[in-house]
Amino acid sequence: MRSGRKCTLTPLFPDVKSSLRALAIGMFLATAFLCRAADPWAGPLFDAHLHYNDDAVARYPVVQVTELFRKNGVKAIIANSRPNDGSRALYDAKPAGIAVVPFIRVYRDRNDYGTWFNNIEIYDMIRAEHKRGIYRGVGEFHVFGKDASTEVVAKIVNFAVENNLVLHAHCDDDALERLFAHNPKARIIWAHTGFTTPIARVEELLAKYPQMWGELSYRWDVAEGGTLAPAWKAVFTKHPSRFLIGSDTWVNQRWDSYPETMAAYRQWLGQLPKEAAEQVAWRNGAKLFGLQ
Repeated sequence: MRSGRKCTLTPLFPDVKSSLRALAIGMFLATAFLCRAADPWAGPLFDAHLHYNDDAVARYPVVQVTELFRKNGVKAIIANSRPNDGSRALYDAKPAGIAVVPFIRVYRDRNDYGTWFNNIEIYDMIRAEHKRGIYRGVGEFHVFGKDASTEVVAKIVNFAVENNLVLHAHCDDDALERLFAHNPKARIIWAHTGFTTPIARVEELLAKYPQMWGELSYRWDVAEGGTLAPAWKAVFTKHPSRFLIGSDTWVNQRWDSYPETMAAYRQWLGQLPKEAAEQVAWRNGAKLFGLQ
């Protein structure tokens, strides 16, 4: 028999706004937890931007460098160095379990940095180096804006296409378009994916140039504090076959921090769907150079 006394329930949150706020906080914390809880990528890595320059050779012998790759799960590298002796040294070492993909660097020394695109001697040097029969690409080279439209650059782009070589360009989006204008059959790795080029522009260029790959070293906005940016996660999930990772060991400090660089990649790669992570980490580079 009912007593007639009303039974009231005290709400956990006294008003709708408080309830919604609590729900939002809960969702944020859950998302943050999932990001932190994601296991780092444990598969092989393809380092698609590596220099073994003259100032690194004495400090880091080939044996030490290749052991560094092994310890960090790096199974393949693009080697491009100033001068090209460093790349050849890594290639000639034939380290077990590590594929070395040598590129021809356009710099004989530091004096070539600001002049190479107008210097026919650089084109002649590239042709001479190519006769060794070991190279798979040309670069990394730095070029910006209208400097990419010179006759020397056009000759290098066409030579690369004729000889099935990949170009590795450190450039702005203007120069990137000028490189493709020389020969639409060119294959280009875009170093650093333009550094700070807006994501919308990156996607526009991916759609326009199907033979372009974005390399991600120094693209600081990809992940901050170990958490993959949602906008980049969407891009990698949508275009998993179009990106590569790299260390860019352009100075010795980058060799010193090589383990931290690779660990940072593994951290955010682990926050991608497994298939996309595998492509960005390894398979795209392996496919591009016939390693699988």
